[in-house]
Amino acid sequence: MLVLIGFALKGNITHEQFDSEKWKNWTESEAEWSLRWDMMNSLRNSHELKGKSKTEIIELLGKPDSETNSDFRYYLGMSKHGINTGSLTISFNENGIATDFSVWQG
Repeated sequence: MLVLIGFALKGNITHEQFDSEKWKNWTESEAEWSLRWDMMNSLRNSHELKGKSKTEIIELLGKPDSETNSDFRYYLGMSKHGINTGSLTISFNENGIATDFSVWQG
């Protein structure tokens, strides 16, 4: 229990609710460096990314920061762990349906 309280006080556990419009309109600034990171738990818990089409993902998260035929990548900004940044990668099958996603930090 003390560990959870410690993380919460350090700001590593957030309760920022996922907001599609905030996500899509986010720009990295000192005031909101980690906004997308802070929304990741809520996004994972409230939206099933697997099984969504590319169109549905774009409606939810906006245009990806980079994309290939099989992946969308969204920049997450600062992770609150030193100077680490990261990204959310969503993988699609040949039919354009999300099959997996991963969060990278480094």
